[in-house]
Amino acid sequence: MSEFNINRFLEQAVKSDASDVHLKVGEHPMVRKDGVIVKINLPPLTSEDMNCVVNMVVPAFVQDRVATATDMDFSYEIKGLSRFRVNLSRAMTEFSLVFRVIPYTIKDFKKLYLPESMQNFADYNNGIIIITGPTGSGKSTSMAAFLDYINATYQKHIITIEDPVEFQFTDKKSTFTQRQIGIDTDSFAAGIKYALRQDPDVIFVGEIRDRETLDSALKAAETGHLVFSTMHTNGAIQTIYRIVNMYEPEDRETVRQQLAQTLRGTISQKLVKRAESNGRYPACEILVVTPAIKDFILKNKIDEIYDLVRKGSFSDMITMNESLFKLVEASAITKETALEASDDKNELEQMFRGVYSGTKLS
Repeated sequence: MSEFNINRFLEQAVKSDASDVHLKVGEHPMVRKDGVIVKINLPPLTSEDMNCVVNMVVPAFVQDRVATATDMDFSYEIKGLSRFRVNLSRAMTEFSLVFRVIPYTIKDFKKLYLPESMQNFADYNNGIIIITGPTGSGKSTSMAAFLDYINATYQKHIITIEDPVEFQFTDKKSTFTQRQIGIDTDSFAAGIKYALRQDPDVIFVGEIRDRETLDSALKAAETGHLVFSTMHTNGAIQTIYRIVNMYEPEDRETVRQQLAQTLRGTISQKLVKRAESNGRYPACEILVVTPAIKDFILKNKIDEIYDLVRKGSFSDMITMNESLFKLVEASAITKETALEASDDKNELEQMFRGVYSGTKLS
């Protein structure tokens, strides 16, 4: 019998503030802490170890799929400790597992060090708001803060469509219906379609991965609902390009019109290492769809939107470089960390030299 105790290992990982756990046959167990993978001083995992873990953590309703599965997402919970989003995959025929820690406690914007202006998006009654960023950039945590703020502030029906369900919400002023792909609904697109018949005010779509889901999300936003979702893009502007380019050239003018009418804003996130202690701070690029930006989307001048964001502090907009600059200015992160995180290092270097004309950082 395997000597590796997955529950004990997950408990130690959670207590050490790890964000992820990586298990792979032939390798030492690993955790990700403050963005860095760390190998733990335990024996390499055997096939027997991994099979025991898989048998323990895979939910009963999908156990019959394990033998033939190549990729699978599901939730796991250790009562009183934490929930976990789990990805099962295969590498050279052997199972691999990645656990993402999903805390029970949902932090608010202040505790997450997120810009207060982000909260304004949750006060809209309709439209679509998209949070973007790479895996592990805090999108799910920020989304939970949005939904819990609405939950505590408004009397609304909030439907979430997730793969799998991550944060679990307790009803406050609002009421929640949380649905999982593969159990409660067949797909994101189907979940949105049927959600529209369930008297929703707010719909959270776990991720926009394809055109069908995007079509459904935009339709929900057009018909008077507030829609939140996430995408894997690297910036607020790139998100608009990505959405438009998901369509054939002949359909792009129509989708730009839809976006101009329904998009309320995009938020791009990165987590960057703190200067003086363990942990990370979020750097955020925030685009608010003002009348000027709406006009640029309609006229297909998307590449010119960046300058509006850079000059748009009056609308609570901020570029990623400005966010990184402010964190350095506040001694929260180092200059080196900021430059490493920046997608436009030359621009950020100019800002540090004080020659970036027109930048508003106060």
